[in-house]
Amino acid sequence: MKSVVVKQAGGPEVLEFEERPIPTATQNQTVIKIHAFPVHRYEVLTREGGSPSVKFPRVIGVEAVGEVYHPSKTSQLTAGQKVITFMGGLGREFDGSYQEYALVPDSIIYPITYNGTWTELASYPETFYTAFGALKATRLQKGQSLLVRGGTTGVGMAALVLGKALGLRVATTTRQSDREPVLSNLGADEVILDHNDQLQTSSKYDGVIDMVGVPVVVDSLSHLKNGGTYTLVGMVTGQWVWKDFDPFTNLSNKYATVYDSSQVDGHMVQKMFGLINQNHLEIPISKVFKLNDIQEAPRYV
Repeated sequence: MKSVVVKQAGGPEVLEFEERPIPTATQNQTVIKIHAFPVHRYEVLTREGGSPSVKFPRVIGVEAVGEVYHPSKTSQLTAGQKVITFMGGLGREFDGSYQEYALVPDSIIYPITYNGTWTELASYPETFYTAFGALKATRLQKGQSLLVRGGTTGVGMAALVLGKALGLRVATTTRQSDREPVLSNLGADEVILDHNDQLQTSSKYDGVIDMVGVPVVVDSLSHLKNGGTYTLVGMVTGQWVWKDFDPFTNLSNKYATVYDSSQVDGHMVQKMFGLINQNHLEIPISKVFKLNDIQEAPRYV
């Protein structure tokens, strides 16, 4: 089988092809035939050596969609069954999705029902799960209002369509006016321009989900109603430290949390796909690459 191996930290050129035998299932590990996988920005960071816990050589890639090729000895999975896998050490503690077949612990394999293409299916697992979990953490009820900060990110668009399916009124943001139609077409009730980290509105919302992070936290909190919840999900700006923050001014009578999607709940995965299938939810896919063009994919993201 074809695997893409990172033997040392570096640029896209360190994504090297290697022929390996198809792995063999074990007592509690199943072999998955991978049909598609997304490429994430934080995988770029891992490849560049920014994740000290990841030891090279390693096949990176934290999620994949495909079918059971050879179930483990104790698994209730069956050959040919449609499955997804993500997080749980995939592509970090053990070889991940940048290959044609993967040996994956049964504990992080989730059988699902979905009738779309493999490419479409690959747009869901980690992106939609993060958005779905963030929505749960924000504790909103049907009819309440949600502000999605960083609306054109994958998680931002997923939060928009999932929020609408849950009966929320969703406002979302973008820094580029030409992206407004994309968000409107996904069902946004309101699209707000973000100019120099300041939203061009005075409106307040029952909940905020933020993918941008540190530079906009104070402004995002200023648009949160008293008693509302601010949920930080991403740090797309790359800034990790929150300096000069005045909690008495910025956080009074409000709640704040950080949602971490690394611990996956299988029941929540099933609920999420129920919502996706029932409401035919989808977000735009920017570009599709063949495995042979794997070095081009991280340059694109």
